[in-house]
Parts: sequence; structure tokens; C-alpha cells
Amino acid sequence: MTTQKHFPLTRPTPSNSRLNTCAVVVTLLLSVLMIGSTKATAQTQPKAKASQRTSSRTAVQPTVQQRETWRKAMVKTERPSKGCFTATYPERTWRVVPCGKAPQKPYPPRTGIRPQTVGNGTDFSGQVTANPSAGEGSFDSVTGVTSESDGTANSFSLQLNTNFFSTVACAGASNPAACLGWEQYIYENPGGGGSGFAFIQYWMINFNNPCPAGWNTFGGDCYTNSANASAVPAQTIAALATMKVDGDTTDSVSFSVGGNLFTAAGDNHFTDLANGWRVSEFNIVGNGGGSQANFNTGSTIVVRTAVNSGMPGTPPTCVQQGFTGETNNLTLVTAPTMAPDVNWPSIIFTQSNNGPITPASCATADSIGDTHMTTFRGLLYDFQASGDFVLVKAADFQVQARQASGAPTWPNAALNKAVATQMGTTRVALYIEPTRLMIDGQPKNLADGSSIVQPDGVQITRQGNTYTISSQSGDSVRAELNSSWINLKVGLGHTPQPFARGLLGNPGGDAQALLLPNGNALRMPVSFNDLYHPYADGWRVQPNESLFGERTTIRAGIPEKPFFANHLNPQDRSRALAICKAAKIKNQALLDACVLDTAVFKDEEAARIFIRTAPPRFVIKPALQLDR
Repeated sequence: MTTQKHFPLTRPTPSNSRLNTCAVVVTLLLSVLMIGSTKATAQTQPKAKASQRTSSRTAVQPTVQQRETWRKAMVKTERPSKGCFTATYPERTWRVVPCGKAPQKPYPPRTGIRPQTVGNGTDFSGQVTANPSAGEGSFDSVTGVTSESDGTANSFSLQLNTNFFSTVACAGASNPAACLGWEQYIYENPGGGGSGFAFIQYWMINFNNPCPAGWNTFGGDCYTNSANASAVPAQTIAALATMKVDGDTTDSVSFSVGGNLFTAAGDNHFTDLANGWRVSEFNIVGNGGGSQANFNTGSTIVVRTAVNSGMPGTPPTCVQQGFTGETNNLTLVTAPTMAPDVNWPSIIFTQSNNGPITPASCATADSIGDTHMTTFRGLLYDFQASGDFVLVKAADFQVQARQASGAPTWPNAALNKAVATQMGTTRVALYIEPTRLMIDGQPKNLADGSSIVQPDGVQITRQGNTYTISSQSGDSVRAELNSSWINLKVGLGHTPQPFARGLLGNPGGDAQALLLPNGNALRMPVSFNDLYHPYADGWRVQPNESLFGERTTIRAGIPEKPFFANHLNPQDRSRALAICKAAKIKNQALLDACVLDTAVFKDEEAARIFIRTAPPRFVIKPALQLDR
């Protein structure tokens, strides 16, 4: 029989037992927590990484070019049906939205007196020779704009307008040959909240019969809106730089602001639109009814009007015309630049109410002081001959100046005493000593701030001592009448003008040459003899071609030698130099001209014109002897 051994059990003390139990529990709890933490971490990490990726995508904003590429692609994308649609970057398909109803008010065509500011006939437009398929308006930059109002803050319209054109839609007019079609692609922003609308307004101008069903009467004209209008959340003027309007011959309008795009289909009232649309106007103006968009002082806006006419790389030409009756309080201050582009060649110009303003033309030339000529191509030269001379001669536009010698005090200087111009069928002449205005040979009184409009559309406006004569096609003469001389600015309403000849030069020619009537050119360096024989002789007005209605007592002549600022005596030159520098004239060529004029006229007012004169591109100073 086996005897089993028994070992006595060790009985722990109560205190040791509690400690061991706690230790086990704590260990188990820590294990559970660690397992839970590990699982939680494993589950959370993918979410955190996903969140980081989402955050990263949100933080990376599209570049301006990416958004613009998207916008242009969407504008070209076919709409699913006739209606209203929207898209937000980077969507690639249109989303249908309910159409709204455009406001029942006219955005009428230009009429009456053309203002100095933009609108109601005064604007830069782009002209093409081929059939356009689309136009686009945008803003290259917006500077200093803090507010805008046409009676209500942030109330304005963006208008991409066609020219007036002949159309079969006018068949029911009293005189179909006199009736013209006109189409406007409009975004109207009402101000005061609510929705704006992108839509098309159609016009039949000079219809002069009861308007067709669905059309509204406006004087002798008829207008109607597209049935579809795309509703857009109301904007503030702060977003202006990102706004664009597109219109095309398939009869749709698109408006974009930032990364949001809105579009609506039109009603195709003009099936022959593509055959008549040649000129495109785009700008920001008042919100209908001929109202004005008023910007705060210090505002400058650079406008771009682009046309897709199937002529890659060929920019539109400049036309100084506008078509809408709405206006703004900005002035055209620079001649437009033409930007070739494969798809969207453009015309780009600046409008502003910031600082001293001189209205610009498609091309501008000057005849100022005693006498400084700046050609349309920016070539500055002094022309000190006396007599009547051709400044500009084109097919339907002529300007002649009457220059008198400064003898006996300044025998080698000359200054403008009168100017005459022919625009259309209207002939206008302005004289000093005594000051008078003649229209078609008859004296006219024109009060300060008033205008006269001739039957052919030629307009004569007076502001203080400045008279502006302009044609409906945009050609202009600005004459500033001073005590003893006249400053002249001549503007072309269409460029290029290859056949505009005269002392102010050929705008399509060599920027470093003066053109003679026979087509020969004087290129730098130019001799004194060549400048006054044969150049001056060639551009003298022949008696049977004079636009002046009265015979002159001014003797034709030429200076004996060149006369520049450095020929003044030191005392006169020093005094004049101080005046011109105080006027902050920095360009050396203009500073020299200013010094000469201020000394010759003994009048500080002579310096003012140079503050508003663009620096020349080139300068010709003739020499008595040239080294051959």
C-alpha cells in the first residue's frame, strides 16, 4: 500500500491576497485597454488619412488658367435641351435649373447727344470682316473700384452687343430697308438682393409699324426678351473682375462669375444674325432704361472684347462706336491694343475717372503749342511753318490747321490760330482773334456745356474753352482755345486707316518716318531743308481745297533755322524749366517742348497740355546740315 505524501498548503495573509488580486485585475484592464486602443487606432488611421486627403484637396484651389480652361470648354459644350443650365467648377456636365423671367424693361439703342463718358454711342468696339460665331466680354483688371450705383447700389448691366444690321425679320416694318436688327447678350444685376438674370434682348429699330405679337413698343422700335432667362444670385461690384459674358450665333447667352457658370437659350429671332454681326461692343453700364452706372472716383477698369470669327490670330480692328443707350461715368483714356489669339482675338482698352482725363480715340495725334506735332504713330517733331496745312486727309474725314509765325519776337516759331474740319457733309471751323465758331459757313453761338447735333450725326460740344467735333463713326477733333494759340487733338474713329495722310502722318505706316503726299517718306535723320521743302510745301492747302470759309491774311512762310528750348536765353529757359518741372513733366522730349512753349507764350497755362500728353515713341529734330 502506497503511502501518499501530503504537503501542507501555504495560506497567504489577507493583505497579500488583496494585493495579488488587484494586480491581476489591473493587468487584465490594461490588456483590454491596450487591445481596444489598438483596434481603435487601426480603425481611425484610414479615416484620418482620408480626412487629410480631403483637406489637402480642399486647400489646393484651381489656378485662374485652370478655371478659365474649364469655363471655355463648358461654354462650348452642347446644352442637353433648350432651357436654362448651370455648372460649378470642375463639373463637366450641365445641370438643368428652372428658368426665370427677364425684367420687362428696355435696354434701348443709342440716341441723341453722345457723352464724353462711356455709353450712348461712345465706346470702343471690335470689328471683324468674317462671320463671327461668338463674342465674349471680360475685364482684364479692376482697380480702385469700391462702389457702384445707378440709383441703387450694385445695380448695373453687363452688355455684349452686336452692331445694328439688316435682317429679314424687318419684313413687316413700314420701310424694311430702313429697319435694323440688334441683339444684346445681357447680365443684369438688380442691386438690393434678389436674383440677377442672364438673357437676350432683341430689337427691330425703325420698325414704325405695330409691333409683332410678343414684342414691346419703344418709340418707333420694337423689342422682346428671350423666353428663357437664367437666374443668378445677386452680385456685388467687388466680384466684377471675375465676371464674363458670352454670346453666340446659335443664340445662347452665358454668364460666369468666379467658378460658377449660368446659361440660357435664346429664341433665334434673327436667323441671319451671323451675316450681319461684324462689330462687338462690351461694357458695364446702367441697368436698363438709359441709366448710368456711377463708379466711385479713382476707378479704373480694363475691358477686353473678344470675337471668334474663324480667323485665328487676326485681331479685330478698332471702331470708336457704341450701340447701347446705357452709360457709365468713366472715360476712355487709352487707345485700344489689339491682341491676336488662336481662338479669341481681342480688343483691350482702359476706362477711368482717376486723375486728369483726356478722352482717347482708336488712334490720336496732336498739334500743340508752337507747334509740336505728334503723329498717329507716336513720332514727335516740331513744325514751325506758317500758312494753311493738311493735318489729316482721309476718305470721309479732313482736318486743316492755320499756323501763324511768332514774328517779330519769335520769328522761327509758329502757332495754331484756326482749325477747320470736314466730317460727312458738315464743315466746322474754329478761330481765335476773335474767337468764333462757324458751321457750314454760318456763325453759331454755343453755350458752355451745350452741344449741337447736325442731321448727318456730326456733333459739336463745348466744355469751357474746349470744343469737340465728332462724327457718328468716331472721328474727332478737340480744340482747346487759349489766349493766342490753339491746341489740337485729332482722333481716328477706325483703325487701321492706311490712307489717312497729312502732317499727322499715316497710322499704318513707318513710325519713324514722315510721309509726303506722293507717298515718299522722310526717314531719320531728316534735314531742315527736306522738312520745309518738299514736306511743308507738299502739305500746304491748295486754294481750291480750303475748308476755311474766309480768306486768310497770314503769310505763308518757313523758319530760317531750327528753334528748340536750348536756343532760349538762360533766364527765360530757367524760369520755364521750373514751371514745367513743377507740373511733373518727366519725359525729356515733352519737357523740352513744354519749356519752349512756356517761354514763348509767357503763360503757365502752356504747360498744362503736356500733363495730359502721352510720351512720344520717336523724336525727329531736323538738322541744318546732314553728313551724307
